[in-house]
Amino acid sequence: MEQMYQLLMGLPLFSGVTCDKMLEIIGNTKFHFLKYSPGEVFVTEGEQCSHIKFIISGMARFAISDRSRSMTVSQTLSAPDVIAPEYIFGRSTAYPCSVTALEPVGVLQISKAEYLKILNSDSIFLINYLNMLSMNAQKAVDGLLSIVSGSVERRLALWIVSLTQAGGSDIVLSCNDCELPSLFGDVDRKSFFLALENMKSRGLIDYAADHINVLSRRELVELLGFTVQ
Repeated sequence: MEQMYQLLMGLPLFSGVTCDKMLEIIGNTKFHFLKYSPGEVFVTEGEQCSHIKFIISGMARFAISDRSRSMTVSQTLSAPDVIAPEYIFGRSTAYPCSVTALEPVGVLQISKAEYLKILNSDSIFLINYLNMLSMNAQKAVDGLLSIVSGSVERRLALWIVSLTQAGGSDIVLSCNDCELPSLFGDVDRKSFFLALENMKSRGLIDYAADHINVLSRRELVELLGFTVQ
């Protein structure tokens, strides 16, 4: 019981809950524990999100691409973290990403019905989840404004921040069968690479002809003026 308590208290979306409430949740909730081997894909793009999934041990690679597969953003998620929790509800409940174990990975998953019971059992659970949804919705609005009038640096930062999670590391934006400037439409090559050089000199990114490595997601968040999560 103590081990389960410590595990849950360390997970996103469970912070701030009292000990008594957490013990109640442990006693009344059906938890499923799964293990995956290195190289094993345990979330597939397009798969229905019928459970909320927490990485409780190990590291996994999370990748999301556009429909044409011309651009992919990948990141490493380490325990404890949650995989795309916003897709368990809403109009679209299919994962937009694939997730592959980089090493032995332990996953705790909770069905949608059980997670609904948790959300309804205490306002703190609900507030944690609503805060996460609100943060993502606000990023989307800021993203649309940046596309219209933002600098190249802000556009790139917004792409990276919007398509990755707060705990993501080793973030890479890859451009397949196209040039990086083409991802931003109306940006000319000179302006684009001047922006990349500026960001590189500040220690935010490194880059090559077909990819950008993010060295500090936190600083990209700060560049956008967002609250660091």
